[in-house]
Amino acid sequence: MKRLLWIGSLSYFLIGLAHVVVGSLLPVLLEHYGRTYTDGGSLIFAQFSGFLAGVLLSPWLARTFGKRRSLVFALLLLCAAEVLYSLLPPWGWLYAVGAVAGFGFGMVEALIGTIVIGGITQGTGAAMSRLEVFFGIGALAMPAIASQFIALGWWRLAFPIISLFAAVATIAWLRGSFGTLDALLDEQERRGDYHKRSTNSLESPTVKASISSPIGNWKLLALFIVFFFIYVGTEMSLANFLPSMFIERLGLTQAEAALSVTCFWLAMAFGRLFTGYIADRYGYGVFVALSSLAATLLLCVFPLIQGTAGAFVLIVLLGLGMSGIFSIALVFASKMMPGTEESTTSLLIGAGGVGGALLPLWLGNSMDHGGAVASAWLLAGFACILCLLGGILYALYVRKKRLQTASS
Repeated sequence: MKRLLWIGSLSYFLIGLAHVVVGSLLPVLLEHYGRTYTDGGSLIFAQFSGFLAGVLLSPWLARTFGKRRSLVFALLLLCAAEVLYSLLPPWGWLYAVGAVAGFGFGMVEALIGTIVIGGITQGTGAAMSRLEVFFGIGALAMPAIASQFIALGWWRLAFPIISLFAAVATIAWLRGSFGTLDALLDEQERRGDYHKRSTNSLESPTVKASISSPIGNWKLLALFIVFFFIYVGTEMSLANFLPSMFIERLGLTQAEAALSVTCFWLAMAFGRLFTGYIADRYGYGVFVALSSLAATLLLCVFPLIQGTAGAFVLIVLLGLGMSGIFSIALVFASKMMPGTEESTTSLLIGAGGVGGALLPLWLGNSMDHGGAVASAWLLAGFACILCLLGGILYALYVRKKRLQTASS
């Protein structure tokens, strides 16, 4: 189990690097090609489209070829794409390269989340939080690495670093032995399996649960999808527009305002060291509901803050409060809809990806037309919806537990 977590953590560190490398190098990349920020936005959107495709196709690929083979395939795609990035091909080719890279790390993220949630039954929250810590470290490390390479004039070498980590992760997944989890990693669907599993499911509730579909829980699934859409959209809106809000409202310089995002991500990474253990002890539903409430209260205070020190303290508290929501909500969803880990994890990560792409567009438009204060209240509105959904999901969880207790 420890080996699985360490290799999973390495893989999440890798996708943290891959998520932000294009954004970190975008100014110098656009200068090299003589392109505009509109072209840069199109490149990032191509990468996001690949990410979404990788996330949504991962359950089918895992069932058809097995999780280990699918992971290796995704890592090799990512490795090759980053090498192609470093060769600086014609600009038009970069859209295809970006889509392939996004497909690779999107698939890796979804598959490893599925493996951990489905394979680790004790301390699942702590395991997922640990993965998220390493993702955050990767996302924090790449801008620092990229800035050093840019200063040295070697900026294109940031891409092969990701290829190197992808190659190491590929070897680790190929050669790694995980005991009883090897069967989960190497299991694949064969022709005729459906009839056999359907017959077995009449005899075994466990097998029946393992092949159940989230469609049967479509109302609950819809609530979780909207929850992840709002949460990731709010998180990415904060990450993208905090500096601009601090400059407009507090009169900070660009360098000073940039520290707000650093503080936010550092607080997120630090909080994830503990959130999993807290959620495992007190319950995933309680954790998601209270974390959503804390985020809502802090974001409602955010538009009212006037001083610089108070604003930075609030951002740190916000990072701590939001640090475990994503990973623990994934675990919570799997516990509420047991046996649907493969499809549910992919759908929820995909919903988060869509929210992370669309809500920042809305907030950017708000910044242009309404300013920082109006945009801060818009964020508070997002958080209120998140809190409402968290409360509803917790209430449904309590109701489900009562029904189970009554029936037993």
